[in-house]
Amino acid sequence: MWYTIIGLDHTDSLARRQTARAAHLERLQQLLSEGRLLLAGAFPAIDAEDPGPAGFTGSLIVAEFEDLEAARRWADADPYMAAGVYREVNVQPFRKALP
Repeated sequence: MWYTIIGLDHTDSLARRQTARAAHLERLQQLLSEGRLLLAGAFPAIDAEDPGPAGFTGSLIVAEFEDLEAARRWADADPYMAAGVYREVNVQPFRKALP
């Protein structure tokens, strides 16, 4: 089943995000190579593709997991959690309708 993982950033976490980004992307690449990643991306803090020093307010990941607990375990092990980027993470089932 698909699950959404929404991570909300701590204020002023851009430097921590940049430091942990490679490890974070590596885990997403693993999901992608397994055919389990629908989409992933960050929420810019301002209305711009590249927010520069304004940074980001969080991230969205939609991926396939065996069950809700597996999705939560994966989210809890994210490098952004360990680096203190995320202040809160919400994981919930997702039913894709379109396209």
